[in-house]
Amino acid sequence: MNIVILDGYTANPGDLSWAAIEALGPCTIFDRTADAEIVSRVADAEIVLTNKTVLSADTIACLPEVKMIGVLATGVNVVDVAAAKARGIIVCNVPAYSTPGVAQAVFALLLELTNRTGHHDRTVHEGRWAACEDFCYWDGDLVDLAGLTLGIVGYGQIGAAVARVGRAFDMQILANRRRATGAIEGGGDYVDLDRLFRESDVVSLHCPLTPETKELVNAARIEQMKPTAYLINTARGGLVNEADLAAALNAGRIAGAGLDVLSVEPPSATNPLLAAKSCVITPHIAWATRAARRRLLAITAANIVAFLAGSPQNVVG
Repeated sequence: MNIVILDGYTANPGDLSWAAIEALGPCTIFDRTADAEIVSRVADAEIVLTNKTVLSADTIACLPEVKMIGVLATGVNVVDVAAAKARGIIVCNVPAYSTPGVAQAVFALLLELTNRTGHHDRTVHEGRWAACEDFCYWDGDLVDLAGLTLGIVGYGQIGAAVARVGRAFDMQILANRRRATGAIEGGGDYVDLDRLFRESDVVSLHCPLTPETKELVNAARIEQMKPTAYLINTARGGLVNEADLAAALNAGRIAGAGLDVLSVEPPSATNPLLAAKSCVITPHIAWATRAARRRLLAITAANIVAFLAGSPQNVVG
């Protein structure tokens, strides 16, 4: 079967091999594909792989040869899954490949907010330590994580991994998961969102972006948070009302935010969070360790093998 990869560059900018996928059939790899180029590039393809190139219902209607769409990610909001299903197209994703890296990124963001490592490094290189009258200095409060409460919104594999790291820092765990109540294995409690936002010192988002979770974090939610609390988002930018968060940060309503995702990527230069106080932003890299991307390609190849064998795996929708 002919395979087309619409936007291979972010998953593999050249430091990994496509060989496992290329071995499964004629394969054409594009670094990036504009919306207007999709139909012509996929005209003869039976298997299409996409990371962030959107396959809308209108586009899918113009792809009569496609039998399988593979998403080079866990989230599948770039594909109109219902439209694909209506045309008999199998849609597969890649779950769990990035779990260790995302959990690591959560604490990289949090530790930058609490220890300000990058800031202090810059001041040292600018000569401030060499000119200091004392043996040390620090800017702002340095915050212990031990004893703080970590609230996790969305308690799947990534949320559970974040909780394990939090426990290693001696943090207390609260989590919110649909239809889950009681104690969490390993320590902690499932609670409703109101209690989680009210009692947590750190709120970390790990839920999918759906109509129900869109702008879950807004002015009303932020008002529930402690003024000393931090917000971490490594899930989807659309979970946060960015104007509300920027206003809260600039007013000192919460202590800080660490974000790996924004609602539009790359962001507009006018995104209010780019100028907000106490806001650490990374360019959607939590998923992108080499080990994670290697797993991503391996699972994608396995998805295609399973599909060709008539037993598709990791099917969504």
